[in-house]
Amino acid sequence: MKIAAFIPARYAATRFPAKLMQMLGNKTVIRHTYDNTVATGLFDAVYVVTDSDIIFQEINANGGNAIMSKKEHESGSDRIAEAAADMDVDIIVNVQGDEPFVQKDPLEKLLQVFQGEDGLTVKVASLMQVLHDTASIEDPNYVKVAVDKKMNSLFFSRSVIPYPRSKNIPIIYYEHIGVYAFRKESLMQFTNWPITALEAAEKIECLRYLEYGIPLRMVVTKYMGVEIDTPEDLIKAAKLLK
Repeated sequence: MKIAAFIPARYAATRFPAKLMQMLGNKTVIRHTYDNTVATGLFDAVYVVTDSDIIFQEINANGGNAIMSKKEHESGSDRIAEAAADMDVDIIVNVQGDEPFVQKDPLEKLLQVFQGEDGLTVKVASLMQVLHDTASIEDPNYVKVAVDKKMNSLFFSRSVIPYPRSKNIPIIYYEHIGVYAFRKESLMQFTNWPITALEAAEKIECLRYLEYGIPLRMVVTKYMGVEIDTPEDLIKAAKLLK
């Protein structure tokens, strides 16, 4: 089974333009993400897929593998699908470019769900972590996910799910971490499906899978570090790096 990691990397970002090219210690954010993904040793190949000449040169000039997108894309999944379309690969892992502290353990657990007899039924998998504080649970920037007893996703939302109508029932709230693993054919299907109503309303691309009847197998992990969305996040990441 051939496994490859793809890191979608847009130069423009609404909240923090050029965030992937910001310096974090002695390397850019995107190089930390790429190098740490390679260092896991889990992949037959690792690629950065980008729309930016600057990011393309940054990766290639430092011995990495970068691919230029041929057209504009609505999502990172679409960008990856274009790059992987003609590649001989079975499992594709989408690692977010703004996650510089990539670790082996969560990605290894993610890949394990495709193994064994039960793994044959898994088409898409993703990571989640337990949310503890009320502020994060109520924050729409934290995407929540509800799961069934087999850890398959039931729904993703920026709202509080499940809503605690009864205060006497203990509820575990999960935050969706945007790291995915796909069987190649499932990713290709995804890119051929039109954007769905729930996806458009919530701005959560994996809802497209649910609307077409494909659940995501969710894997609980501890947080992988700091996601760089704002200049303040970069400051947090610098402290964590030290």
